[in-house]
Amino acid sequence: MKKKYLGKTIGSLLIVLLMMPLGHALMILMEHFLEPTTLHYSAFLMGFVGLVITIAGVFVKGDTRQTCFGLAGALLFWTGWVEFLFAYFAQRFGVHCDLVGNGVVQTVTEYVNGVGVNHTFTIDGTPLEEFSRADLKAIRGSRPEYLIMPATFGMWMMFVMMYTFCTRTGCLFIRWVQRHCGINEKVELRPMAYHPSIVMFMEWNIMMWGLYMLLMFCYDPVFLGDHHPVTYAVAAICLIGSALMFKKQLYIKSWGRNLRMAYATVIVFWTFVEVVARNGLFKEIWVDPMNHVVEMSAVLAIFVALIVGSWMYNVKDAEADAKLLA
Repeated sequence: MKKKYLGKTIGSLLIVLLMMPLGHALMILMEHFLEPTTLHYSAFLMGFVGLVITIAGVFVKGDTRQTCFGLAGALLFWTGWVEFLFAYFAQRFGVHCDLVGNGVVQTVTEYVNGVGVNHTFTIDGTPLEEFSRADLKAIRGSRPEYLIMPATFGMWMMFVMMYTFCTRTGCLFIRWVQRHCGINEKVELRPMAYHPSIVMFMEWNIMMWGLYMLLMFCYDPVFLGDHHPVTYAVAAICLIGSALMFKKQLYIKSWGRNLRMAYATVIVFWTFVEVVARNGLFKEIWVDPMNHVVEMSAVLAIFVALIVGSWMYNVKDAEADAKLLA
């Protein structure tokens, strides 16, 4: 009977799980406290730092350390160079948000010498700045930057094609597709150079990208809609899938592999969380951190404690392995 690593698995899951609300809250706080110009430069710098951290992870020793570099780098890269860049161009070119019910959304941009210098965004005649986050949450569906993300579906599929038809990968889903579509038998698949930092980085971005687009297609009333049975079915499948992934993760001894599996498990589970929250079944405190300081501070404290505890456990684990090999 295989040994289960319950403590290690739960620790990895909680670390990655708590990164999700903290990442959301970080974006909200930056938007709240920073001036637009400062925000844009800071976000771009954040993405660059994430890229540097990921590349630096290639040169450090140890599977776990490389994975941690990739995890931290991917979070900063995605937030700075994906989410904030989408937000910047959505705002700059007046992309509308969508409304839950009826109403009128207007964006007006004043141009001087071909450059937009003044932007006005109103919902039913009221400037966007006059709405509280709670009010916006009640009347608005998705933020403008997320609405244009499905337009990148073709670019996402390019990566999927490469991993599916060219690469021997550790991704369980891609391996399932390769096996059941006969790709393994008809195509020579070769592994890429193995760097856990890059593996974690690509896993974060490809999965986050794909599942965001899935949610946007589900939420779009032209296709399905928030309350469509298929949307609920997607949420249910993600919940069940994350449970099955957790079961498999229990048998992974290595901290690095466990963390990488934890991210996949959490992001699939988070898709369920997003659908449930979208339909008002619980309140997302991380989208309004200024009014939930105590709760978000507690989340941050738990996250830091888990990081420190995991690091100490990993050091002891490494020392024990070294003694066995001596």
